[in-house]
Amino acid sequence: DHVSGGDRIAECVGRLDWPADRIVVNLQGDEPLMPAECLDQVAELLAEDQEADAASLFQRIDDPEEIRNPNAVKVVVDGQGRALYFSRAVVPAVRSRPSIEAAVKAGRTWKRHVGLYAYRAGALLRFTMLEPTPLERAERLEQLRILESGGQIAMAEAVRPVPAGVDTAEDLERVRREF
Repeated sequence: DHVSGGDRIAECVGRLDWPADRIVVNLQGDEPLMPAECLDQVAELLAEDQEADAASLFQRIDDPEEIRNPNAVKVVVDGQGRALYFSRAVVPAVRSRPSIEAAVKAGRTWKRHVGLYAYRAGALLRFTMLEPTPLERAERLEQLRILESGGQIAMAEAVRPVPAGVDTAEDLERVRREF
């Protein structure tokens, strides 16, 4: 009956009575090709950033079709590697070039969010008790609830390439061929 992956993991944390500082890694089921090194990376990223409530990864993208794809969630990060915003739209927007293609040709890249999270158990329990926020409902991205409630998400570029996840029937067929 859970609405989100975070809710499912929070139930496990509560049932197992884990301490608030325990790091929990949540690999989303729609990311079956996730490299094992990225699981270690996201846990280490959160362990190193004592102020962050969660951590996640991104991968640089420069394919205009993927950049425009609403199933490819984009993330914008600050100078300290913390998430500022996640969106299904093209963020940041292209204003200095006539098109995404022109921006890519000029060397611009975007950051595709990877469906992998590490949480501190206490922060996960707090955030899942909150009601979905306006931005979360608009984008249909639960990680925005953390940001809207004042939480911090540490971000880093994935140490290994992460294939796109399963968001469509075509993606499912692509992954089946991989296996």
